[in-house]
Amino acid sequence: MSESKRVQWLDRRYTQAESQARWTGILNRRGASRGCSLSIPNLITLARIILVPVVVWAIASGQLRLAFLLFLVAAVSDGVDGFLAKRFGMKTELGAYLDPLADKVLIVSIYVTLGITGVIPLWIVILVVSRDFMIVGAIVLSWVVDRPVQIRPHMISKVNTAVQIIYPGLVLASYGYSFDAEPVLTLVMALVAVLTLLSVGLYLAEWVRHMGSEAGH
Repeated sequence: MSESKRVQWLDRRYTQAESQARWTGILNRRGASRGCSLSIPNLITLARIILVPVVVWAIASGQLRLAFLLFLVAAVSDGVDGFLAKRFGMKTELGAYLDPLADKVLIVSIYVTLGITGVIPLWIVILVVSRDFMIVGAIVLSWVVDRPVQIRPHMISKVNTAVQIIYPGLVLASYGYSFDAEPVLTLVMALVAVLTLLSVGLYLAEWVRHMGSEAGH
């Protein structure tokens, strides 16, 4: 091989290696930002999760006015982290999992605590908690049998989550500030029950359809 051809060959090898290293670095940085970075919305979501045991303690100790104020902070933070993530382009893969997890931790913990202390009927607690267990169980089962399903929230599910948060907020406010919220409380509780049943029905129908189509293949 002549000296000029050898130099050209080395130049090509160097250029290819440099290009590969550059693209590898870019992809690694993108993966890190999507997966593990803690943005401001993520930190707010984590703070909401940390606040849940404090709200539970306040309810269990009978300090319902304090519980309402803390619950209100947690509920407002749910809207704030979502607004920041969308408005300022701070969405991350971690946040996509963390935000619904925080909602479920808050809702399930508050409902169970209010049910145990006798503030709300046990049947509504069982209904709300059972819905989440059924959905999580269906997802886990689909992964176990190697037919993973992606559950996307329906509009009914989003409205259901909002109403599930509004109901205990009304309960805590009425008990904490000693005012009669009837018949609004009963109406909202009935709405929670209807939307919860509709939501779990939609999710399970989607899951059955997915599992059936996979089995057919």
